[in-house]
Amino acid sequence: MSKLKKIGFLLAFLVPILWCLGVWLGGFWHYLTPVFVFVFIPILDYFIGADSQNVSDEVFESLNKDRYFKALTLLWVVVQLGILLYAFYFVAINAIAPIYLPGFVLGLALVTGGIGITVGHELGHKSSKLERFAAQVLYMMVCYMHFHIEHNRGHHVRVATLEDPATSHKRETFYQFWFRSVIGGWQSAWELEKARLQKANLKLWSRTNMMLWYSILPLLFIGSITLVFSLWFGEFVWQISALFFVQSILAFTLLEQVNYIEHYGILRRKKENGRYERVNPLHSWNANHLISNLFLFHLQRHSDHHTYASKRYQVLAHHDESPQLPSGYPAMILLCLVPNWWFKKMDPLLEQWEKTREEYKMT
Repeated sequence: MSKLKKIGFLLAFLVPILWCLGVWLGGFWHYLTPVFVFVFIPILDYFIGADSQNVSDEVFESLNKDRYFKALTLLWVVVQLGILLYAFYFVAINAIAPIYLPGFVLGLALVTGGIGITVGHELGHKSSKLERFAAQVLYMMVCYMHFHIEHNRGHHVRVATLEDPATSHKRETFYQFWFRSVIGGWQSAWELEKARLQKANLKLWSRTNMMLWYSILPLLFIGSITLVFSLWFGEFVWQISALFFVQSILAFTLLEQVNYIEHYGILRRKKENGRYERVNPLHSWNANHLISNLFLFHLQRHSDHHTYASKRYQVLAHHDESPQLPSGYPAMILLCLVPNWWFKKMDPLLEQWEKTREEYKMT
């Protein structure tokens, strides 16, 4: 990995910086972050193109252990918490005009969801207690803590099957998928936690049930902050709680859009013994677009992530056989909002993948 690319992962921090700049300038500058993410980054992706270079075997181990990359993800937790607290303070003392409010809130959600959940996803797969704790803190800030259970113990086991709520089906619109994934993911997390407790001979309704904590902690978090600000200003600051829940919905909607994009229409085959074939690089959509991958800590190299879930983001690899998206996630997020355009673009690629699958040896 070149030094330039190593430094390039710092680009993610440009998103909260731009959000702060937009807030400081005010007016239509509140839209600076959404415009940057959904217009400027796709343009850069188009002109700069893809990066399919993999880390060589000679430097893999040293790069994998490089603490710089771990530090970036842990630093993000501090930055995001600071951004969120500043956003609460800002709405407590300022009345944002309705015409600018969508830009303000969506920009915040791009910080907490667009990148924040991405970082949480990276940290949540690691064995380090600190990293896993940091992941849960990030999920708490967007009311999606159950994702820590469902994603690791549910999605990664059932990915690319009809049993997985986070795998989008062929010809399923994003709007249909959103309800199925949000509700199904919550139900799946409860079932997985219930099974864990039963196996350990622990009671469902007890302090050992993580789903109870995951339901309560976001409420305690925003309740405490609202109380502190209300006491500070001498009146109930309802805007803080309203902002927290709205940005949370937008944040996990961005996550579900990414789920929809990453797994659209891809299904594993069943073997004669009734078991599914092992997850391989064919079973997730991949995108090697350099710029959006730097902003998203290589999340778009999703095929390798599902094949080797514990790999750190800096060493995730490109696989030639993986199905490739026509653009990076920012452009694809916009595309999936228009079902007819999405189907027109993605269904031919999905049919091409189906042909490729027949040629790929089942493992």
